[in-house]
Amino acid sequence: MMMAHPNTLHAILLSVFLAASASAGSITGKVSATPPSGPLGDSAGGDAYASRRYKFVEKIDYASLRDFIVYIDQPVAEITPGAPSLAAVTTQKNANFEPHVLPVAVGTTVRWPNDDDIYHNVFSMSDTKEFDLGYYKKDKTPELVFDKVGRVDVFCAIHSKMHCIILVLPNAFFAAADVRGRYQIRDVPAGTYRVRAWHERLPSRTLSVTVPAEGEVHVDFLLGLAALPKS
Repeated sequence: MMMAHPNTLHAILLSVFLAASASAGSITGKVSATPPSGPLGDSAGGDAYASRRYKFVEKIDYASLRDFIVYIDQPVAEITPGAPSLAAVTTQKNANFEPHVLPVAVGTTVRWPNDDDIYHNVFSMSDTKEFDLGYYKKDKTPELVFDKVGRVDVFCAIHSKMHCIILVLPNAFFAAADVRGRYQIRDVPAGTYRVRAWHERLPSRTLSVTVPAEGEVHVDFLLGLAALPKS
């Protein structure tokens, strides 16, 4: 059997790659949160938080919520070959985890450097990934592979206010919204998908979204407690 010339083979592969790349679009939009309404809400009628019973209970400032994540909530076979995945990083700095929420595709390695001059401990008891990296300062940077989809709450055994979330997602099609709630998921293969908007303190919302072969589709999400039972 006659073999194709290397230059011919390269041209064929390049044309396939370009054709695949052309069959991808983007999902863009905005995520925002709204307070509940009614007699137990923050607006429209009585405010339960103003009562003596709940006077010192934390009240959510919906307008200031950050760390919204939007992602395709199903396995996706990527059409175009991707670059080798780099390790994601969650840094311990000023006795906090940065970032507070880190979305990663399943199978991603996460590094845990300690930038402080004090000891920290990194551990989780989450069903998705249970681990304990021990106590350490700047002399080592542990790594951990997150190989199961789900939410992983991470803490420091020494400092009780240190908390972050590793959100392990089924694919690499996700985006963290910016400070204005805007997001963009690029290079999504054309098709119809379940797209979920997530926040750690609110019920998530899922919409069916059809992505075009070229261009973008605009999808906004509004998260809140309005759909929950009132009693």
